[in-house]
Amino acid sequence: MENILIEKQDNIAVVTINRPEKLNALNKATIQELHDGFKALNEDKEVKVIIVTGSGEKAFVAGADISEFANFSVENGGLLAAKGQELLFDFVENLSTPVIAAVNGFALGGGLELAMACHFRVASDNAKMGLPEVTLGVIPGYGGTQRLPQLVGKGRAMEMIMSAAMIDAETAKNYGLVNHVVPQVELLEFTKGIATKITRNSSVAIAKAIEAVNTNYEDGVNGYETEIKNFGACFGTEDFKEGTTAFLEKRKAVFPGK
Repeated sequence: MENILIEKQDNIAVVTINRPEKLNALNKATIQELHDGFKALNEDKEVKVIIVTGSGEKAFVAGADISEFANFSVENGGLLAAKGQELLFDFVENLSTPVIAAVNGFALGGGLELAMACHFRVASDNAKMGLPEVTLGVIPGYGGTQRLPQLVGKGRAMEMIMSAAMIDAETAKNYGLVNHVVPQVELLEFTKGIATKITRNSSVAIAKAIEAVNTNYEDGVNGYETEIKNFGACFGTEDFKEGTTAFLEKRKAVFPGK
């Protein structure tokens, strides 16, 4: 791994995009490394929550690496978007391990798209977010036109995409784009605090919940049916036995790994 760092402690993994000289911009190599890293952590039974952040104090991810695609053809552009969505953005959204974005500084273009692919977001008070692609004569290609309206509503998404304007952290919170805003020096510890609460719960049930929530945004799929199916499936798990037994015995449940 040349472009990312991974640290694991107390069932929490922190993935840090480590290209500070490029403001952590996403190039092909970084997207591949992130895919490989998330895949390995999802398969690690000890890891119950993943936090993704950027190195340094300036940026989460300042965007895609424009130098890689400035001379692309129509076909190459389409393939770039399709491959990126498959490898990273859709992959993260549908990961069975919860992924939290700790947004420190700029999250622009592909950076905001990565944050939006995570299951939820916490931002530092100096964070700035936006989708500036139209200033380059292109549109968001890593899911931005789909996920931003889901999170902030169609009108606000249209304004952000068409104006290419950045919004600050408090505005992002008011829009529902991020859940919390904290001072930058507290960002990682605050996010780890939320992650710790999640680690105490059933990883099996959380994975089923992620699938059920995501299904609501899939065309032609009935999210209620997925919820019913996944709810029923939980009754056949060891986690359900432990959770209900612990409740009846008036003790805290101790769930195994994934």
